[in-house]
Amino acid sequence: MNYHELTITIPAPFRDTLIRRLVSIGCLGVIEQDDSFLAYFPETVDRASIRNELSIVQALLAKSGSVAGLSVHSSSIPDQDWNETWKKGFVPIDVGERFTILPTWEKTKQGRINLIVDPAMAFGTGHHETTRSCLVLLEKYAGRSDKENLLDLGTGTGILAIAAKKLGFQRVAAVDTDLLAVDATRKNADLNEAEGIDIREGSIAELNETYSFILANIISGVLVLLAPEIAAHLKTGGIAVLSGILAGQDDEVLEAMTKAGLKLIKRYPDGKWISLAVGR
Repeated sequence: MNYHELTITIPAPFRDTLIRRLVSIGCLGVIEQDDSFLAYFPETVDRASIRNELSIVQALLAKSGSVAGLSVHSSSIPDQDWNETWKKGFVPIDVGERFTILPTWEKTKQGRINLIVDPAMAFGTGHHETTRSCLVLLEKYAGRSDKENLLDLGTGTGILAIAAKKLGFQRVAAVDTDLLAVDATRKNADLNEAEGIDIREGSIAELNETYSFILANIISGVLVLLAPEIAAHLKTGGIAVLSGILAGQDDEVLEAMTKAGLKLIKRYPDGKWISLAVGR
């Protein structure tokens, strides 16, 4: 069987939306690049469905007034080249002082906190700048928290929740509105033998607990909307790490968090992305 490889260039705020729509129609996985991503489909996929999803997101782009558009390049990969093509996109990377992110087929590293991710789940592999920044800031500020509990909001693959568990947080909650992400998190938690993570479908508004630490790797527009909820769910003395923010959008996010009662601890740039650590 052959496979379809789509190279898709799309403005960053719309990338996750498109990826999740493609997953819902049979995408086998994605490899994220700087300004684009590769999406893989079996040759049996209904190509009309792919075109329909691309058209929907193109319409969303136009409605948003985005100057940048959507571009797609398609190619075919023979079956015998599939595994090598797929694996080339996933190499182990060291993040921060202690973390190593690696796919399932690589050997773990001695003396590191290994975070194993199944890239076939199409929710990212932890290689993206925003995920790396969250891990760096989590590692940096975990010692300032009482480590009683942590919330990973918009968990995706669950990599941040798993990292928190391995850093010693007593209770970790991983929440996402997407059921596919919840399933991916459960599978990755099993791969990492990270037991006891409270993984659930839902939103922060449905949670009754307050947290010592909150991780929210979402997009800036959603962070602005969720600022009051994030502040309300953060304990006094707690820290929230906010990511998924493009440079130039960080002031808007910080303004919303400040209005909600939180103060800036650190602004952390990585390429065109900015992450914020804020506290109560």
